[in-house]
Amino acid sequence: CWFMRQAGRYLPEYRELRARHRMLDLIRTPELAFEVTMQPLRRFELDAAIIFADILNPLMSLGIELDFIEGEGPKIFNPIACESDIKALKRPQVEDDLSYTFDAIKLCVSELQGKNVPLLGFSGAPFTLSAYMIEGGKLGDLLKTKLFMFSQESAWHLLQERLIELIVPYTLEQLNSGAAVIQIFDSWAGFLAAAEYEKFVLPHLKNLIGQFKRATSSPLVYFSTGTAGMLDLIKQLPVDGFSIDWRTSISEARRILGPEKIIQGNLDPLILAGPESYLPAQVERIVMEGKKAGKFIFNLGHGIIPSTPPQNVAIAL
Repeated sequence: CWFMRQAGRYLPEYRELRARHRMLDLIRTPELAFEVTMQPLRRFELDAAIIFADILNPLMSLGIELDFIEGEGPKIFNPIACESDIKALKRPQVEDDLSYTFDAIKLCVSELQGKNVPLLGFSGAPFTLSAYMIEGGKLGDLLKTKLFMFSQESAWHLLQERLIELIVPYTLEQLNSGAAVIQIFDSWAGFLAAAEYEKFVLPHLKNLIGQFKRATSSPLVYFSTGTAGMLDLIKQLPVDGFSIDWRTSISEARRILGPEKIIQGNLDPLILAGPESYLPAQVERIVMEGKKAGKFIFNLGHGIIPSTPPQNVAIAL
């Protein structure tokens, strides 16, 4: 298993680094991104690492101006409001603009090869990235995003196309740099109704995945939260695996998604952060359900939260 957001603020060694470096500096300095990626591997016997980056920093390749504000979170200073804003986006030069992440991946792979530990790469999904670009930073009810979709439909579809032009080469270059698997994070898809997901999101995901699969045979995993009622739509995605949150049981996900796809999940991160006495039984429950379901990877249903005691991660493993 590996844990989503396994490198980060729950680790004191990460907090020490973060006290000396801005978030973007950690991401854009390959040696620092390498160090953060490796921190949980030095503490825990994990089956995989995931490169330290953020789903938002690749947006800078489009000309999006952003930063991570202490105590506030991500902030985008030139949000998208209309079609002309989308047309003004730069054409990404991925290999040059995001070389720092590819260099960090190479450093990590060099270190991990001898340990037989694969490295995961990742990207945000078009919908989730769009939400940040339109809302301007920290997300709430996605009011601006939904109004944009409903009132500027052609602009919405253009934005998805522009993001796919970024995501596909970005993920492929991660693989070229040594990543073994790519996970696509659609953390905010659950804020949509099934009909909206089918109309505004699904066709673009199929396009993205189709382009990816035509270029590589490497595995691709799709992660979403709050989408239990949309699994019958999500199963149309031609990915290799689905990562699900804690609102859906593994057995129900297997029933809907079918027998062939890998399922990953789905411990509630709040359980991992909770009392030690409650944790082991919940981990065992998910593991046993996963064994019955087959083709299963134990993980969280979302990312580790900062208040998680590191010893709880050790207990879950």
